Amino acid sequence: MTIFCNVSVLRYPYVKGRSPQAKKLISGIVEVTRKGTGYMAWPDDTTKEDIEIFPEKLNGALNGDQVEVELLSVHPRPRGRVKKVVARAKTEFVCTVKGGMVLPDDARFNSPIQVGVLPAEGTKVLVELLSFDGTTAKGKILETLGKAGEHRVEMNAIVMEHGFRTSFPPEVEVEAKHIEENHASIIAEEIPKRADLRHLTTMTIDPVSAKDFDDALSIHTLPDGTFEVGVHIADATFFCRPGTAIDNEAIKRGTSVYLVDATIPMLPHALSGNVCSLVPNEDRLAFSALFTMNAAGVVLERTFTKSVINSNKRFSYEEAQQVLDTQNGPYLHELNDMLSLATAMRKRRTDEGAVDFGDNEVEFELDPQGKPLRVTRKERIDTNWLIEEFMLLCNREVSEYVSKLAEKVPEAGMVFLYRIHDEPKADRIEELGTFVRAIGYEFNKKKGKYSAKDIQGLLKQIEGKPEAALIRTATLRSMAKAVYSTKNIGHFGLSFKYYTQFTSPIRRYPDMLAHRILESHLNGKPITRREYIDLEKRCLLASEQEAKATTADRESIKYKLVEYMLDKIGQTFEGIISGVTEWGLYVEDKASSAEGLVRVRTIGDDFYNYSAKEYALIGQRSQKKYALGDSVRVKLVAADLATRQLDFELA
Repeated sequence: MTIFCNVSVLRYPYVKGRSPQAKKLISGIVEVTRKGTGYMAWPDDTTKEDIEIFPEKLNGALNGDQVEVELLSVHPRPRGRVKKVVARAKTEFVCTVKGGMVLPDDARFNSPIQVGVLPAEGTKVLVELLSFDGTTAKGKILETLGKAGEHRVEMNAIVMEHGFRTSFPPEVEVEAKHIEENHASIIAEEIPKRADLRHLTTMTIDPVSAKDFDDALSIHTLPDGTFEVGVHIADATFFCRPGTAIDNEAIKRGTSVYLVDATIPMLPHALSGNVCSLVPNEDRLAFSALFTMNAAGVVLERTFTKSVINSNKRFSYEEAQQVLDTQNGPYLHELNDMLSLATAMRKRRTDEGAVDFGDNEVEFELDPQGKPLRVTRKERIDTNWLIEEFMLLCNREVSEYVSKLAEKVPEAGMVFLYRIHDEPKADRIEELGTFVRAIGYEFNKKKGKYSAKDIQGLLKQIEGKPEAALIRTATLRSMAKAVYSTKNIGHFGLSFKYYTQFTSPIRRYPDMLAHRILESHLNGKPITRREYIDLEKRCLLASEQEAKATTADRESIKYKLVEYMLDKIGQTFEGIISGVTEWGLYVEDKASSAEGLVRVRTIGDDFYNYSAKEYALIGQRSQKKYALGDSVRVKLVAADLATRQLDFELA
C-alpha cells in the first residue's frame, strides 16, 4: 500500500528558451520496495496508477521520504524521477558490519554507509545518516548495540529501527529518581486532597509477566442490591507534568513497546514499575471511575474523582481464573460478581453489533540466552475478557461524560480526545467478501453495504475452524485503522458512539491526555478551541507512534518464529495456505503460526497458473488447485534469520 500525505503539484518558473509547457513537479511520499524501485501516489487521484521511479532515478530518496518528483512519461505507465528530497522519514538506521562495510538492516536501503573507523565484523550499530545522494551514503555511529544474532541485541535493534530508544536521557532518569525518593511524602501530602478509597476491596488482574499495573478493580454490593464498581487507574499524569523532561520524553515515545520477552516503557522504570504502578499493599494515587450498576450491567450513576487506593491482591489472569473455575480461593465473591456483570455487558455489546476479532497471538518459552524452545498459541480465558469489559466500560463512560458536557455548552468550544474507528472502505470489504466466499463461507450484504453484524456473523461461522485465524487476520486487514482524533465519528468495531482511551496512562500517552482533559472539566476549566491545534497534533503523533510500536512487536515475533524454525530444516509440518501469489504459496504452520513461502517453481508435477479470482494456483494440465485456506503438508527447506524468511516445499 502506498502511503502519501499533503501531496501537491508545483511548476518550474518559465525560463527563456524552455518550452512554454512547463514541467510539473509532483510532491508526495515515496514508497521504496525491497528491489529498490520507488512508487508515489498521484495527488488527490487514487484512480491513476502510482508513479514508478526506477532505482537510479531516486536520487537518494529512501522509503517514506517526502519528495518532489518530475514526471518523465505517462505510457505505458507513469514514470518519474526524484528532483528533491524535501524531508527524510527517518535519519537513524540500525546497521550490521558485514564484509568490511556498514550495511543497513532495512532491505529497502541497500547502500553501505561510510562511518569512518569500522567496528568489528558482525557488530550491530545505530547510525545517523548525514547525507545520501543515491550513490554515496555518509553517517556517524550513535551507539554500538552488540553482536548480531544475540537475543537482546536483535530485540533492541528492532525497537531502534522504528525510532524508539531502549534507555532514557539522563535528565529524565534524574527527575524520576527524585520522585521515587520522595514518593512517600508526596502521597502523604496528597491524601487529604483526594477521595480516600483505601477501605475498598481492590485487586489487579494482569498477565503473569506484567511489570506495571495501570488498572485495579473494586466491587461491593449496595443495600438496594445494586453494585458499586470502581475502575481505578494509575494517576501517572500527577507525576508526569507538562514541561518536565519526563513528559517531553513520553510525548516523543507516545507508547510502550512490547516485544517477545520485554517491554520498552514509555515512562522510566522508577515510575512505570514503582511509583505509578498499582502494586498490592501500597498506597497509590489513582484516578477512579465509580459506577453504580444493576445486575444487568447497566450504569445507573457515575462519578470520577482523584483518589488514593491500596490494592489488596495482585492476580494473574490464570490465578483469578482458577478461583472462578474451582469456586474456591481469595475474593471469590467479588470475582463472581465481576464475571456476572462482565458477561451481561459483553452480551449487550454483541447484541448491539460489536465485533470480536478473537486473538491470534502466540507466546514463546525462551531459554536463558533468549533462544525459543516452544511456541504456543495464546488462549483467551474468561478473566481476559472480564478485565476487557470493565476497561471498555470506563473508556466509554469517560468519553460520553465529557462529550455530553461539551454538547450542552457548544459555545464554549470544548474538545476531547477520542479513539475512533471508521467504517471499512467499500472496496476493502468487497475484497474480503470475495475472499471468504471463495473458500466457502457466507458473507451477506444488505442494501449495498456491509454492517458490523455481517462481520460478526462471519466470525461466528469460523469459530473452531482450521482457517479461523487466517480469516480473522484477513477481516482485520479489511478494516480501517483505529486512530486518535479530536473529531468524534464513533468506533465501528466496538459499536460505541463515544470512546476514548483512559485506562493505560503508564503505557499510552493519549490516556494521559484524556486524564488531563477530564481533570480540567472536573476542576471547571475545560480545554477549549484555543488548545485544539496542539491536541490534534498530539493525536496524529500518538497514532503514528502506535503504528510503529505495533510493527516492532510483530517483527520481534517474526524474528523469533524464524529462529525457532532454524534447527527444524528437513522436518514436515501441517500448514494452511495463508496467501497465494504468482510466485508461490504462503503457508502458515498451524502449530506455531510461522509462515513461509512455497515457490511455484518447486511444485514440479505441473505448470501452475495464478487465478486471482479464485485465490489459487491451478495446474495447467491436471487442473489441480492450491487455494487460500487449504490444508497442506510442507517441508522446511531453508530459514534465514537476516531476512526473517522461511522456505517450504510441499511434502
